[in-house]
Amino acid sequence: MDLVLHTFDLPLARPFRIARETICVQPTLIVELQADGFSGWGEATENAYYDARLSSMIVRLKQLRGHLQSADPLAPDRLWQELDSRLCEDRFAQSALDQAAWDLAGKLQQQPVWKLWGLDPHAQELVPSSYTLAIDSPEVLLEKLAEQPGFPCYKLKLGGQQDAESLAAVRGATEARLRVDVNGGWDLATATAWMPKLEACGVELVEQPLAADQLSSVQQLQSQTRLPLIADEDCVVETDVERVSQAYRGINVKLVKCGGLTPALRMLRTARQLGLRTMVGCMTESSVGISAAAQLLPLLDYADLDGALLLAQDVATGVVVQTDGRVKLNETPGTGVRLL
Repeated sequence: MDLVLHTFDLPLARPFRIARETICVQPTLIVELQADGFSGWGEATENAYYDARLSSMIVRLKQLRGHLQSADPLAPDRLWQELDSRLCEDRFAQSALDQAAWDLAGKLQQQPVWKLWGLDPHAQELVPSSYTLAIDSPEVLLEKLAEQPGFPCYKLKLGGQQDAESLAAVRGATEARLRVDVNGGWDLATATAWMPKLEACGVELVEQPLAADQLSSVQQLQSQTRLPLIADEDCVVETDVERVSQAYRGINVKLVKCGGLTPALRMLRTARQLGLRTMVGCMTESSVGISAAAQLLPLLDYADLDGALLLAQDVATGVVVQTDGRVKLNETPGTGVRLL
């Protein structure tokens, strides 16, 4: 396989604010693997919280060119294992390469990736994606809601100065299901005070209410609320699934956190064995990353795959999240990605 690297600055349609940062432009790395006239595509965005920088990803991946040229393009899971010791310090780069390897393998075999795994998206109704409402004033949140009115579920980011007003505004404007994501922005006392309010508003779940590595506090909080708490920043790699299982009711798997589709598939299957609820989330990223993550839909209780919808301009086509949240997996080979 030949390796080609592409970098883009993805402009966001609106500033995207969470508890710890605000972004207006998202730098991203698109990995292309070529073999026998086909190209496989993968993506990893830059991320300050996880110390993921495009410059370091590029250096690490370029060092692998020799290995990739002799690797079997039909065995992406074996490639992941062979390179894990060299990429385990940069899961974002590992993820982009792994996504591209699976996309290429699917295209070479003329099969969608979900079928290579033995999954069947037709066996049950796939869960729809939520649409994310980032931290903003209540007035702007209502504008965002009006721009995307058809989703059956919205994820509301909290952890700002107007949380109470924001929740009231959104709840008053829609009867859709609401999820809350705090990105670790609350302390235990604040989270404890918020739980009854969220329950009263019919919130479906709360994602990462406390900062990472406070599992005893999360376990205490979970014992005091009927709302399922879902681990995000607390569940990064495979070994975290069992570690968080006594504190949380579910996990949010993101490809770039764990190192790609290969470990994500294992994480979701382990979570189901442990009785945990399963979610796959995304960053603000293009249709390259979204299409890869969508291959996991048959294993999910919740989906958060709206990253490309938050962009002013995409750089690829692929799996589409429709304006009613539905995500349709078809028979397109690989992950269905084509770079524009």
